Amino acid sequence: MIRKLSGAANALFPCLITNLILLCPGTSKNSARFLSGLTQSQVFTHRLKNYTFIMTESVSGRTTCHLAKTMSEWSFSPSTLLSLPLDETEENYVRGYVRNAVFSKVMPTPLEKNLQLVGTSEDALVKILDMDPSIAETAEFVQFVAGNKILPSCTPLAHRYGGHQFGVWASQLGDGRAILLGEYINKRGERWELQLKGSGLTPYSRGADGRAVLRSSIREFLAAEAMYYLGVPTSRVAALITSDEGVIRDPLYDGRPIMEKASVVLRLAPSWFRIGSLELPTKLGEVSTLRTLLQFIIKTSFPDLWSSAEENLAKASVSFGLKVAELSYEMWVHWQRVGFVHGVMNSDNISLLGVTIDYGPFGFMSEFNRRYVPNTSDTEARYCYQQQISALDFDLVKLRESLGFVIMSDHELAAEMKASLIREMAEGFKILRRKAEVDLKLAFLKKLGLSNEVHYDVVEQLLLIMEESKADFTATFRDLSEVDIYKVEEVEDKFWALLETKRHKHFDAFLQKYKDALQAEEVDEARRQSVMQSVNPCYVLKNWMAQEAIAEAEKGNFEKVRLIERILQKPYERQAEAEKLQFGSKVPNWEKRLMVSCSS
Repeated sequence: MIRKLSGAANALFPCLITNLILLCPGTSKNSARFLSGLTQSQVFTHRLKNYTFIMTESVSGRTTCHLAKTMSEWSFSPSTLLSLPLDETEENYVRGYVRNAVFSKVMPTPLEKNLQLVGTSEDALVKILDMDPSIAETAEFVQFVAGNKILPSCTPLAHRYGGHQFGVWASQLGDGRAILLGEYINKRGERWELQLKGSGLTPYSRGADGRAVLRSSIREFLAAEAMYYLGVPTSRVAALITSDEGVIRDPLYDGRPIMEKASVVLRLAPSWFRIGSLELPTKLGEVSTLRTLLQFIIKTSFPDLWSSAEENLAKASVSFGLKVAELSYEMWVHWQRVGFVHGVMNSDNISLLGVTIDYGPFGFMSEFNRRYVPNTSDTEARYCYQQQISALDFDLVKLRESLGFVIMSDHELAAEMKASLIREMAEGFKILRRKAEVDLKLAFLKKLGLSNEVHYDVVEQLLLIMEESKADFTATFRDLSEVDIYKVEEVEDKFWALLETKRHKHFDAFLQKYKDALQAEEVDEARRQSVMQSVNPCYVLKNWMAQEAIAEAEKGNFEKVRLIERILQKPYERQAEAEKLQFGSKVPNWEKRLMVSCSS
């Protein structure tokens, strides 16, 4: 059976196919013969520019895709981003304002001193980039990630955007140290954008050096992959390299700069556009640029809305805004349920696709604290755990303002229609906000194996007990999922978090109310434990775990980084190796002294 490719792939390939294999320039149709296991396979060749795409469809329904083992076997897909307004100045130097452009063309700055591969995500390489894991062992792959090997199909760009930082308009920001290498449509028909973070100066570097350091790069690598396996919408990291090239940083902004190792992260996202991408042209009154960018985003990332956008962009803006809000609130629910705090929810860090991007001073809660703040720069707790919803509300208001500008700039619409569309969007956002609050309640009910909103008071009582007991957020829920709720008095010492929670004077009252709710919903013990264990992880990336990996990596030993990444691939399963390393145990006291900031 032939299945239809999604989104951007269909725009490029009118043929309906099950598989897409991107081969290097000059590949002939006969090269498809290496594909084994295909029965009565049909092979189609579609040439675009200098690239040959071999598409395969198996009558048996079983398909195979060649995984590239060398960089010469792999190419970017033809760029659609180049159709967007480009900076007329191609010389790479820092500028205060770039006008009427979405991107600037810029080449990565080579990183050469003793390059070393810190780690890779095998899942991202294979399932997203169609690369064989062995490709990471090649020198050319390391050179590619370092920004030293520029493929003929590469189209390096730095994105111009603005944003509100801590509630204040920060004007032009942009990719100050990230360069988007190009786009890739994989065998699943998924469109991904590859970006090198830490790859050197761009017009948007704002006085910085365009580099990232090993410390922050390891945190992003581990966090992005951990979030993916937790089931949280997120960008991905395919690989991380470091070098002996030194860069000076002041990690805590306390006047004590240190020399750190320059590193580069190869990170992936379906799109790197964020709310700030629309804010800057709005603020500068660049109507044409804004409309062109919005049309592009809808066409590539929200194809279901494209037909209406072609007909009337102003009306489609409402549907687009509501979809972005819906995805953003869904992301927030996931953050809350796993105890994740982003740390810097500025509007330039909020994706238009509802995926977590720009991991900086983030943190996973240890002790449950509604005002948990991982970022030392956030002195007013603007982005603390309980305020993340308010921060997101603020950012979505800025999105609405940009979309409202698109609506108001449509001279063919009557004033009453413009006002009606803006009201419709505002009301729709309010409805989605209320839905998000309900979804959060349901997510927390599920963490206790419940499903009826009428029993949410059970959740509230437990959270109050946890906060007053300073109970570990992750471990308490997991412990509850692994013990017989009717034999809690017999709980073993290994359930340390639950034992600490049990000491609270109101725990027995909570327990009885919890049992009553389970009986009212007719949830038996086996089902309760099964549901709870599917949503309550054993392990999340605690700051102390990341710090231990960083300390080893700075000495040249990357095994701890790779080990943690491997363990966090199965966060909902108890693992002997993880238990031995105490990843499921009470956090060490020294974690409380760890401080993270925006410095990276």
